[in-house]
Amino acid sequence: MPMKVKSGWKVALGALLALAAGCSRHSSSGVLIVVDPAGPAQTFDGIGAVSAGASSRLLIDYPEPQRSQILDYLFKPHYGASLQHLKVEIGADVNSTDGSEPSYARTPTDRDFTRGYEWWLMQQAKLRNPAIVLDSLAWGAPGWVGEFYSPRNAGYMAGFVAGADSALHLQFAETGVWNETPFNADYVKTLRQKLDAASPGTRIVCCDEYPGEGGGQWKILDAMRGDPVLARAVAIVSVHYPRKKEGYTTPPEAKAAQKPLWSSEDQPNSGGGPILARDWQHGGRILAKLYNENYLDGGFTATEIWSPVTSYYDILAAPNSGLMYANTPWSGNYQVQSAIWVTAHTTQFAQPGWKYLERACGHLPSKGSYVTLASPNGKDWSTVLETIDASSPQTVSFEISGALSRDTVHIWETNASRTFEHVADIPVKGGHFSYTFEAGSLYSLTTTTGQFKGTSTPPDPRPFPLPWSENFEQVTLRHSPKFLSDQDGAFEVDKCVGRRGRCLEQVITQKPIPWGPLPDPWTLAGDIGWTDYRVTADVHLQGRGTAMLLGRIDSADVFADQKAKLPSGYVLRLDSTGRWSLLSSAYKQPTLLLAHGTLDRAPAAWLHLALAFHGTQISAYLNNKLLASATDSSHAHGMFGIGTSWDRVQFDNVGVSRFPSPVRGE
Repeated sequence: MPMKVKSGWKVALGALLALAAGCSRHSSSGVLIVVDPAGPAQTFDGIGAVSAGASSRLLIDYPEPQRSQILDYLFKPHYGASLQHLKVEIGADVNSTDGSEPSYARTPTDRDFTRGYEWWLMQQAKLRNPAIVLDSLAWGAPGWVGEFYSPRNAGYMAGFVAGADSALHLQFAETGVWNETPFNADYVKTLRQKLDAASPGTRIVCCDEYPGEGGGQWKILDAMRGDPVLARAVAIVSVHYPRKKEGYTTPPEAKAAQKPLWSSEDQPNSGGGPILARDWQHGGRILAKLYNENYLDGGFTATEIWSPVTSYYDILAAPNSGLMYANTPWSGNYQVQSAIWVTAHTTQFAQPGWKYLERACGHLPSKGSYVTLASPNGKDWSTVLETIDASSPQTVSFEISGALSRDTVHIWETNASRTFEHVADIPVKGGHFSYTFEAGSLYSLTTTTGQFKGTSTPPDPRPFPLPWSENFEQVTLRHSPKFLSDQDGAFEVDKCVGRRGRCLEQVITQKPIPWGPLPDPWTLAGDIGWTDYRVTADVHLQGRGTAMLLGRIDSADVFADQKAKLPSGYVLRLDSTGRWSLLSSAYKQPTLLLAHGTLDRAPAAWLHLALAFHGTQISAYLNNKLLASATDSSHAHGMFGIGTSWDRVQFDNVGVSRFPSPVRGE
């Protein structure tokens, strides 16, 4: 997810490419596209998605068979999106948009390649598509490395790549540097040295920057021209969100760098944040144009979408970023959105390593675009053609040259009334055929076969269960319980201190190096519609730090107020000295102190905390006795959570129940 800044670039690279390609010409029947493998060509590097910023957090909690069905729609070839790339975050226990992803090395000697869900997601993707390309990128770094641009952090990143191979047999083809942050040339070269020692086959993608004033995302081009060592270190030039309202940010000199250009994080938008719907009208049709125009006008041979699936709560930053929607694992419900099938129009018809035939790529005279790709065997070919902004049908003639197949051409279509339908089989006679394309549609024309539209269907949606409780006894040690979504730090199950059994512990005590906001550690779950309820937990402070209960959380978008340490909602805080407070927190507003005090003695053992809501009455309890009550109307509904300072604090028997009346959303 990008930082939101204005773009100051206007570009004409697409026009230059179109002039050079001479993509189409008029014929007596309309437009003639000559599919000629002998002309200039660029290698297609693929289409993928970016699992990062905790965007996939809830997917692993889905029950079977729904979890496998979602994974099939994302990764299984010739079934759904058939993703060809999967980029994952190099976690650092720090908020990276919609939560924190675990670090594999929390100290210089720590190594654990089972934490979190990205390892699992990569394994599942590889299981379905062994050819999928794996990529990685850091958003933050663990505090022990000192500084992000340091040799220690370069070693940390190289260790992530090498450990994935040695521990899990996952090979990364590429890795990036630091998400949407100005690059450091010396660090890039140091990272190359570390990778040469640990994983020499992994290429560096640089530098994953968002458009800024003065074209900052392309400064790597100037740096490489003046530094041959840096130029050798960087294999692929990558940027985020290159298509703005004014045009593509790609400068003409990008082609002179003789490096592949990738749009390594993208969305069907114009830089103003993710589209908040993935139906055909609001998301699919825009994405249909983006995939073609990223190549035609931006010069990009790969596009990676953030994110593969919306598996994070809606009240977090940038809701609905995913190609699919699956953030209610308790119900098993998911949504196969139009973006899946728009993606399939390319990924089910061409593979990485195919070639863009530049003379058969271009823009239609009556609005629309097309790209044509040919397989390495020199026979199979596919054209992806869109008429999204056209107002009337267009007839296009095709002329097939060279050794390319003249077999029957199969045509698939998606628009407002059809979704990835096989609509026609056209014979090729004498190397020619014609077809009339409807306005407002996306087509794939191909000589290949095997395409398929997945048929699995989900159960109906259900709200978050209420009452809900978790005693953590069935959770694997050093893993996270279901449904809780960490927003900073790491809440993992371990043996209880001072009592038997398993408890949930916040384990990060040294602040990580952040990419963006750095709130205090907290984790949340529940239903945004809940109004009157009680959240309870047993708490052990272990002689230091602060414990928090949170309720009626109505916004948890950390980018709404990057200085905020808490989400928008009510908070009961208790620290190890016995001081307590009841707060109302809201983004970009002063925190309201509703009540406060100090216990007679400092907490020395397990305590039972509760926070209850009934209309405008907010009540706090300690060991089942009323601690404070206040009247406030700042937050009428929302989710629940628990939180801490950057200290080891344990929780047990966390629960939510109605109090005292029915809850909205049930």
